Amino acid sequence: MSEGRLIVGPFNRVEGDLEVHLDLAQGAVRSARVNAPLYRGFERMLEGKDPRDALTITPRICGICSISQSAAAARALADAMGLAPSPQGLLVAQLIHAVENVSDHLTHFNLFFMPDFTRPAYAARPWHGQAVSRFTAMEGSAQRAAVEARAGLMHILGMLAGKWPHTLAIQPGGVTRAPGPRDKVRLATHLRAFRRYLETVVFGAEVEAFAELGSAGELMRWAGGDAGLFLEIAADTQLAGLGRGAGRYLSFGAYPLAGGYGFRPGVWEGGLKPLDTGAVIEDVSHAWMLGEAVHPLAGATLPDEDMREDAYSWCKAPRLSGLPMETGALARQVVDGHPLALDLARQGGVLARVAARLLEIARTQILMERLVAAIEPGASFMVSGRLPQRAVGVGMVEAARGALGHWLRIENGRIAGYQIIAPTTWNFSPRDAAGVPGPLEAALVGTPVQEGETTPVAVQHVVRSFDPCMVCTVH
Repeated sequence: MSEGRLIVGPFNRVEGDLEVHLDLAQGAVRSARVNAPLYRGFERMLEGKDPRDALTITPRICGICSISQSAAAARALADAMGLAPSPQGLLVAQLIHAVENVSDHLTHFNLFFMPDFTRPAYAARPWHGQAVSRFTAMEGSAQRAAVEARAGLMHILGMLAGKWPHTLAIQPGGVTRAPGPRDKVRLATHLRAFRRYLETVVFGAEVEAFAELGSAGELMRWAGGDAGLFLEIAADTQLAGLGRGAGRYLSFGAYPLAGGYGFRPGVWEGGLKPLDTGAVIEDVSHAWMLGEAVHPLAGATLPDEDMREDAYSWCKAPRLSGLPMETGALARQVVDGHPLALDLARQGGVLARVAARLLEIARTQILMERLVAAIEPGASFMVSGRLPQRAVGVGMVEAARGALGHWLRIENGRIAGYQIIAPTTWNFSPRDAAGVPGPLEAALVGTPVQEGETTPVAVQHVVRSFDPCMVCTVH
């Protein structure tokens, strides 16, 4: 079908509860509406609970990025308590979080994104046989290697977080596990093993060499490892120009430490701007939600059971200073000022988003090694504090998929309001009151659809480049 209307979904491999409604004209997408059809109601579940229950409940929003939810909840509680975590506890919490984010990026590349290039539609391409060998679902050699390497990296979570997902190790005052000298040696050993995997399989060269790439031109000349195969595919299928975004990027800042952030916070729109979280609102004009467009601290989760006809998604539409913002690895690296990311942002398409994840894997590996080297066995990894009877708190972190914020109100010692904006809420939001589409809706415009396609492969590439996590979207 190249004219008319088409509904694409559900999407396999991660969460299927996503529908993309396409209006087609002349063999391309003329407009798109993205529907998150599953309402879950975690924000309502939290109301009336002891504030500390957020540490247990919010990670259950998602089994993929549960540590991100833990970290955001802990920061919101610490903010409400006026509590600064122990510096060493903060450091270990960032290491725990970084392990999850890198694992997510690795899973996305190997199990969610690359298998699309094993499709019969690409059988005539010169790289297709290698893609089939490496990335066929459940059979590809790259997939098996990635799962094994990911399991080895996650031994760090077993040591420091006790379990994954849904750890309680990250607390407002630090972490519950104080690593000793032997732990520090074991942590470094696990990271060395993961580095070997990255350098032999993913990049085919030293991690630092990939992390130091300075332009899109240098990137496209990279030939090593599975990254090189992806770049060959990207050049042949013209992924650079597919799914271009609006060029507005948001990062809450990743891995806050006593001396600053691992990747700094900010907003990019033709240049770096300071982040004003007071300018965040959630528009509900096209969501099956009741209420007004307000800041999350004044917001509520009131589902519209009648599902009014002028709405089409359970997802609210977060906006910053009235504008939709793209978030994720590309946004983080652009805001942090990495030259390769800044060059890729001029393209802003599928290639840019996926390559930014590879860049972030390399940079985060180096960061994790520094974090382990900075652990001081015998130091304090936790400080205590008291919960107030009345307070507000905000916890903002960077999940693998982008900016995650928790906004907490405490009254009479109980949760009076809890609002969460997840990365996929930003990226997969519906239109706002002004009719401005969300980032994915805008990126899909112009995507080619071949005659007879019912699940257009190019649409799949654009959607997967944002790495949707739909259960987080309407928590």
